[in-house]
Amino acid sequence: MGLKWTDSLDIAIALDEAHPDVDPQYIRFTDLHGWVCALEEFDDDPERSGEKILEAIQLAWISERD
Repeated sequence: MGLKWTDSLDIAIALDEAHPDVDPQYIRFTDLHGWVCALEEFDDDPERSGEKILEAIQLAWISERD
């Protein structure tokens, strides 16, 4: 079972592990989208994301760092 767009916390954890040197507070949504789609565990339609989903992932990633 792979990650879906709605799995924002799990995606944030995976991104934190994949990009430990990135400050998620300053990431562009275009980069975030590409990084999510590039995750090995990600298994969802790349076209199903939107600004609200990417913002939720970004906020979860920021919270994960704190």
